[in-house]
Amino acid sequence: MNPLTAGPQRGRLVALLLALATVACAASAGSAAASTEGRLDQTQQKISQAEQKKGVLTDQIAGLSGRIAGFESRVSALRAKEHAAEVRLAAKQAELDQAEAEVKAAWDELRVLAKRLQRSLEILRNRLVAIYQSGSSDISELVLSANDYGDLLQRSEYLRQIQNRDETVVGRVRSLRDQQQALVVRLKKAKETIEVARDQIAAEEQNIASARQAVESQQNKLISARRDRRAVVGRINGQVDHLEDVEADLQAKIQQEIAAASGLNTLPAGPLTSPSAAGLIWPVSGVLTSGFGPRSSPGGVGSTYHEGIDISVPEGTPIRAAASGTVILASAYGGYGNYTCVDHGSGLSTCYGHQSAFAVTSGQKVDQGQVIGYSGNTGASTGPHLHFEVRVNGVAQDPMGYL
Repeated sequence: MNPLTAGPQRGRLVALLLALATVACAASAGSAAASTEGRLDQTQQKISQAEQKKGVLTDQIAGLSGRIAGFESRVSALRAKEHAAEVRLAAKQAELDQAEAEVKAAWDELRVLAKRLQRSLEILRNRLVAIYQSGSSDISELVLSANDYGDLLQRSEYLRQIQNRDETVVGRVRSLRDQQQALVVRLKKAKETIEVARDQIAAEEQNIASARQAVESQQNKLISARRDRRAVVGRINGQVDHLEDVEADLQAKIQQEIAAASGLNTLPAGPLTSPSAAGLIWPVSGVLTSGFGPRSSPGGVGSTYHEGIDISVPEGTPIRAAASGTVILASAYGGYGNYTCVDHGSGLSTCYGHQSAFAVTSGQKVDQGQVIGYSGNTGASTGPHLHFEVRVNGVAQDPMGYL
């Protein structure tokens, strides 16, 4: 090979090899980024699936809670019925006890009546025997056998008294017999009625107790099912928390790769501050270089209205979301350069301008303190800083009143 031409050819060969090496490194970096993004997609899909499953379980838990509440109402109603049955049973038992006491007293009275009846029957029997033994007691015999008129009167009165006594004895016997029969019938019916009522109420109480036991058994099964589902939801929440941590790590890794690819020096994020009374935190930790409101234009000619505040930080400083919300804009926007706006609900939104790189996309949900981009010098900017805005229903407000 000609030495004069060997040098240039070798130089071209070295340049070609360096170019190929650069392409290979870029391809390797792209492959790594693609791999990380793939893992992020898989993680987000797992989070979505877990959230869907949790939603289904939450609906099931709500349904079970409703059914349990219904069973609790039924148990309360059954307990009330059972209590009412017990009250009625107690009342019937008291009536039965009283009736049994009356029956005992009646039987005592009946024994007394039986003795009286027996004595009356003996008297009546003796009287009948006496009449039989004395033969005819006709009034004509008494008249004919009388010695005189006075004796006749005495015998007539005596006969009348004997007849009245006989009738009294017979009436007494008949009355005692009727009282005895009526008392026995009345007490028997009262006892049978009360015992039937007591048996019915006891059966009703047993049925109510069985129904309550069945309802409580079903209720306990539902409570157990709800407890199991809540345990599953708890495990899913733990899985989601773990996956969200993995997602945050992957997003941070992707942003580091983006920053490295764009040539930015990755800087540590500013310290997280406690939320203000309005619920916002500072997006970066730096020096306030320009406030909100009117300010002079460059060169002293005219004035402009500054719709935010400027915070001086080195280029590449991570920018945190001032509050959780949804990204509604993440793109280049005129003099704002790379511009991100986050909707926090209720008409409140925050915007971040002059970014060197985005860390989120439009439509993405973000948490308070999550890195959404990196400070820079894009758009109409004279140096690296963050332009931060607070808007209510689209109208710019002084951020210092919210931080």
